[in-house]
Amino acid sequence: MTVINKNILRSALVLSYIAIIAFVLFGIGSLYSYLNTGADRSTMLHTEIKKIDQYLPKIAWSPLNNEGRPMDEQTLNAIENDYLDAWYVKHVAYKTNTLSGIDDYYTESARKNINAFVEQNTSKNISIEGTTLEHHLTLEFFSEDGQLAVVTDENVIEFKRVFENEILVLETTEQTTYKIILLLEDGFWRIRHMIKESSDDYKDAFAQATNKVDIIKGINYYPQASPWDMFGDTFNTVTIAKDFKIIKNTGLNSIRIFIPYADFGKANVKPEKLNKLIQVLDLAEAENLKVVATLFDFYGDYSVLNWTLNQHHAETIVSALRNHPTLLAWDIKNEPNLDFESRNKELVIAWLDKMIDLVKSTDPKHPITIGWSNAESAPILKDKLDFISFHYYEDLDDLENTYKNLKLEIPNKPIAITEFGLSSYKGLWNPFGNNEEDQSDYHKKAQAILSINDIGFMSWTLYDFTEIPKEVVGRLPWRKRAQEYFGFINKNGEIKPAFKYIAKE
Repeated sequence: MTVINKNILRSALVLSYIAIIAFVLFGIGSLYSYLNTGADRSTMLHTEIKKIDQYLPKIAWSPLNNEGRPMDEQTLNAIENDYLDAWYVKHVAYKTNTLSGIDDYYTESARKNINAFVEQNTSKNISIEGTTLEHHLTLEFFSEDGQLAVVTDENVIEFKRVFENEILVLETTEQTTYKIILLLEDGFWRIRHMIKESSDDYKDAFAQATNKVDIIKGINYYPQASPWDMFGDTFNTVTIAKDFKIIKNTGLNSIRIFIPYADFGKANVKPEKLNKLIQVLDLAEAENLKVVATLFDFYGDYSVLNWTLNQHHAETIVSALRNHPTLLAWDIKNEPNLDFESRNKELVIAWLDKMIDLVKSTDPKHPITIGWSNAESAPILKDKLDFISFHYYEDLDDLENTYKNLKLEIPNKPIAITEFGLSSYKGLWNPFGNNEEDQSDYHKKAQAILSINDIGFMSWTLYDFTEIPKEVVGRLPWRKRAQEYFGFINKNGEIKPAFKYIAKE
């Protein structure tokens, strides 16, 4: 027994010795490998910036006609990437009053001004939220040794919000031209000099859309089996085509659909999602239905540093659909005024304002609106919108006066009500609710008001739904249950009494 114990002890000591030797050799090997490897750019980058996920302003290069050495595409892309990253780290520095990443994208002399600015702002408790939305670049000079480049950046659209003691004191949009000298150091194109040559207040020059909005007679649409997930795994063109035929046969002429931001890939729009969206428009065209496309569904982060990502998303979708014959209009966002309290009203409006510019610059033909949750918010940005739309779930007795008062305030723009309706749920969670006959009476009365006043409309919605995602109305059962019963067709596919009044008589 003693011999066995000694053998076990001896084996354990030998194994421990081998493990220690292996660990030491591994450490020496790792150290040797590190000392014999050149600097890795990804490890040098303090802020770990991934530009495709962080900063995507619109970029346009003038045709290359520079002095000095000819420019190759790979080097030009490297200059562009580092230049945009330099803007991004500077925005972060001015917002947070920290200097992380500045060393990577600015030479020592250029850093002095940034450091001094951050130090001054810190002492006065000032911070600046900013971004650039467009850059128009011209390569003026590229040195023979490939180490220096001179670039002019014209009409840079810069948005800034200045805070002092956490209170907004200034919000401005400028159009600025810069002259930039960049040096290649340690694998980075660093800014050596950045000289502001001119700066003016930005004024958009976008005209009203060339297409006009006729009287809208439509409905908000989701497939019954996949509400708020129209483009997901259950996407079915046969079902959608059948639904569009039902809608067309009622006498309606249009539908309103929703494009979820995250589901479509955020800044990097997924081709398969875009293909499904185009298929939906094709199916609508087959039934001669026009489509109002609502952007940014399920999105509520209006942070200035994310604006370029939002705009890249919108530009991709708008570019893909702008020539489709069935597209009627763009709805920038569904009920953004509901975010006023939680996300800051001024910030939300500024985001909407710049998004209107982006969509108009990408598609000057199709009208633009915003689907406000109520008539009170409808005058916001009225001069930039092509038509006004709001949602109405209030007392029908007040609808006519609400519309007429809004028409007095906005006499020269078409006005449409792009959501209205009544739930037919009456049960455990709402014993005093409305039944299907009440819903029918509601739509009969609504259509009479809409007809007399010649108001465009899109009701909510074709179907009753079995499942309502918690993101729509939260988890409270009485809210979810009510939302399930706004349709003209019930959960069993049967026509409800209100179906008779889905369109104007």
